[in-house]
Amino acid sequence: MQLRYAFRLYPEPGQERALARAFGCARVVFNDAVRARRDAHETGAPYPSAAVLSRALVTEAKKRPERSWLGEVSAVVLQQSLRDVESAYRNFFACLKGERKGPKIAAPRFKSRKDTRQSIRFTANARWSITPGGRLHLPKIGAVKVVWSRTLPTTPTSVTVIKDSADRFFASFVIDTDPDTDAATVPDTGQSVGIDLGLTLPHARLRSRGGTPIAVLSDGTKVSSPRFLRRAEKKLKKAQRELSRKQKGSRNRDKARLKVARAHVQVADARREFHHQLSSKLIRENQAIAVEDLAVNGLARTRLAKSVHDAGWSSFVNMLQYKAARYGHTFVKIDRFEPTSQTCSVCGVKDGPKPLDVREWTCAACGTVHDRDVNAATNVKTAAGLAVSACGAPVGPGAILARRQETGSHGIPTRSRAAQRHSTR
Repeated sequence: MQLRYAFRLYPEPGQERALARAFGCARVVFNDAVRARRDAHETGAPYPSAAVLSRALVTEAKKRPERSWLGEVSAVVLQQSLRDVESAYRNFFACLKGERKGPKIAAPRFKSRKDTRQSIRFTANARWSITPGGRLHLPKIGAVKVVWSRTLPTTPTSVTVIKDSADRFFASFVIDTDPDTDAATVPDTGQSVGIDLGLTLPHARLRSRGGTPIAVLSDGTKVSSPRFLRRAEKKLKKAQRELSRKQKGSRNRDKARLKVARAHVQVADARREFHHQLSSKLIRENQAIAVEDLAVNGLARTRLAKSVHDAGWSSFVNMLQYKAARYGHTFVKIDRFEPTSQTCSVCGVKDGPKPLDVREWTCAACGTVHDRDVNAATNVKTAAGLAVSACGAPVGPGAILARRQETGSHGIPTRSRAAQRHSTR
């Protein structure tokens, strides 16, 4: 499995200018390749191959006066930019043919110098290295200071230098991990858990009870939602208001835009760190994890849109999935139409849909009082086949005989009351 390890970079002013030059050259080569593909499509000519584009847009372009500055950066950066174009078109055509799963993607567009995120990639051919002093030496850029928050488990195969919207620089290393070694670091606990994902809704009746947690486990544990975006709304509103009052094109507007970007990345970083800690904890404590396949895109178009985005369900579930695969654990997604909140986890009777403000309900068949979220998490675990009995057999609510008052009942014969009481002991 390939993983990415990201570390903060602190380039010097001269190195920042060299990185900006590399970002610009990579962007120009990318746009030239997209333009060449579009021109070929409009004229009906076959698409130029990667070798043809490399020779025309990099090798021959450096000899022309209008593109001579391409030689000021590493050639590997330009070649990787062409590879990005190839990958983008490959994914686009696979989407048109229906071979690619997920949302539809459009054809590659031209990059802009005003894009908030810029990146360049160095492979082993670029001969980048980590100096004995702990700096990252990049060709034609120099030795850049790195803040190492942890050690790299193996030698990286490539490094990507990223500049985000808050003008922060990061080095993202690609690491090839050994599944057997990773699985040995996390012991087999033999535990399994079902997770019901929820929200802290801004509802008057729910605020008095503390709201709904972001995640509820089948063992009854409730993980409260930090609500990072909701807590930072006042700060974000103030920064956005200051940005709107600045004159376009002025230096003060650039400073205000940077202030807004930094406020947003603080929220995103805090949410990502929370997801990493929670997902790692669940993976260490459980051998098998089951979650519900939620329609996040649909929920993001409702009145709960801001809360859905603040919760970050997709990011959290993706972390669980890749960490489970890395450490050899079981990860199961159940169907989103499974009535986990409507079914009694004890007897299996479906009690019908309930509004969101109903947090507890009593089963009409067996009389069990259920916490809505804990019952749903238990049903998620059962539907995934992770609930087992003492003998190791899967446990789940069995088939329930139709009651006489239900439509379609056919007078099923019953035993005596004494026999029924004896069988339930």
